Amino acid sequence: MANTSARMLRLLSLLQTHRYWPGGELADRLEVSPRTLRRDVDRLRELGYLVDATRGSAGGYQLQAGAAVPPLLLDDDEAVAIAVGLRSAAAGAVAGFEETSVRALAKVIQLLPPRLRKRIDALRAVTTPGVFGGGPTLDAAVLTTVALACRGEERLRFTYAARERDAEARHVEPHRLVPLGRRWYLIAWDLDRADWRSFRLDRLTDPAPTGARFRPREIPGGDPVGWLRSRIAAIPTRHDVSIILDATPAQIQPVVGHWGTVEPLTPEADSCRLRMNVDDLSWPVMVLGVLGVPFTIESPPELRDRARIAGEALLRGAS
Repeated sequence: MANTSARMLRLLSLLQTHRYWPGGELADRLEVSPRTLRRDVDRLRELGYLVDATRGSAGGYQLQAGAAVPPLLLDDDEAVAIAVGLRSAAAGAVAGFEETSVRALAKVIQLLPPRLRKRIDALRAVTTPGVFGGGPTLDAAVLTTVALACRGEERLRFTYAARERDAEARHVEPHRLVPLGRRWYLIAWDLDRADWRSFRLDRLTDPAPTGARFRPREIPGGDPVGWLRSRIAAIPTRHDVSIILDATPAQIQPVVGHWGTVEPLTPEADSCRLRMNVDDLSWPVMVLGVLGVPFTIESPPELRDRARIAGEALLRGAS
């Protein structure tokens, strides 16, 4: 790699990915000699990064958290503000930035000194998050632990409570974190079942990296989001919702997102049918309130009652 600056950035990225890198493996990744690697590590140390090195045939390198945040030149208050902001975005408070925020948060938390982590935890303890759409609240520590295991290609153990089942221990190779709607999912290879599985992070507790690395497998179809959608669509639900709306599909689909299908009813596409499969009717009621367009509920009958009650409550409050 002829460009020294580009190689340094690549080295830093790799060190932030794994907890520990054998020297030979790291040199191979960078396509440099062990001697060049040692010089590059020394340059990172000059920039303020604490890189531990062990000598010998099994020697390697590990990036440690320092007494400051190098080399962003952030003071303590700025570092805390960034971490808190990233946690809010990762929890879904800023739509569209969830996945990027988790990746950034994992890097920031990994380098923060303990005294700043305590300040962030204290602030979180007295702060009530506001997440649009009533999605489940996630523990940021769970989110970042799983994210680091995905990035580091490290096997993970955790406790998982599937729907209508008792919690049980799981041992997986974590591959991807995927946000859909207001929920986070982990796509992983389940080592005990020898098959792909998806896990809702709000049902996952006590994630613990094992230190054992794995070689990534190809997710079926090569599209993590497409695979996850197909898995969710196959899960039985309690309510099959069908609603006719006096609006174009282009107006409806951005609000519904991944949780429903919209089909035009006329050649002009000035009306459409919304279909959703849900366990809780609160979600389609909220969608109708947000859309604010004329509608006719085809099914289920219970949805008409729920919409009527919600509308009466809104009218009482407005008067």
